[in-house]
Amino acid sequence: MQWDPKTKLGNLVANGKISSMHDALTSGLPIREPEITDILLPDLDDEVLDVNMVQRMTDSGRRVKFVITVVVGNNNGFVGLGQAKGKEVGSSIRKAIENAKVNIMEIRRGCGSWECGCGKPHSIPFAITGKSGSVEITLKPAPQGIGLATGDVAKKILTIAGFKDCWTYTEGQTQTTVNYAKAVMNSLQKNVEMRVLPQDKQKLGIILGATELVPVEEKQEPIVEEAS
Repeated sequence: MQWDPKTKLGNLVANGKISSMHDALTSGLPIREPEITDILLPDLDDEVLDVNMVQRMTDSGRRVKFVITVVVGNNNGFVGLGQAKGKEVGSSIRKAIENAKVNIMEIRRGCGSWECGCGKPHSIPFAITGKSGSVEITLKPAPQGIGLATGDVAKKILTIAGFKDCWTYTEGQTQTTVNYAKAVMNSLQKNVEMRVLPQDKQKLGIILGATELVPVEEKQEPIVEEAS
């Protein structure tokens, strides 16, 4: 693809020095260009979660804008949420997708259900709660075959992230799609940040990112930007 990178991470990706999204996310450099995600995750899917029309009265008349919320993911350990506002739906969706790509994150999966114990990364490794605004959601491990027992918004996010089975419990105004989506993403972020003992990683079949690609223990030393 034709691309003129503007950031240090972009140049490292374009030059082939960083060849995986895991390495990009652990480099210590922020993702500021959606092309980085396009190159490292070429099989990315996107899903529009919400199209909200906002009207505003001005001296020149009524003005209408659209607020779009989009989720992107590769159905295998990577997911991102993005928003954009604009006068046209099509261009706003494209911008929201770009924003979701720069917000991409690597998520942790496993088998934390005592009813299952298969050791495969089909669910959440342990219960975790996320919050945004009035919405609070708790993701709980589920055995194989249960599916995603949750609302439509959470189901779309969890599916595109790569989860197959999950119980959920929600509180608050879940009709507010944006806060609902952000609460799910917050729980996934907390899931990654939680410290896990080595023996639990093996017992719960925990992986970080893509299946059979990045072991959860593997980390890359951050790339320190040189002072100009």
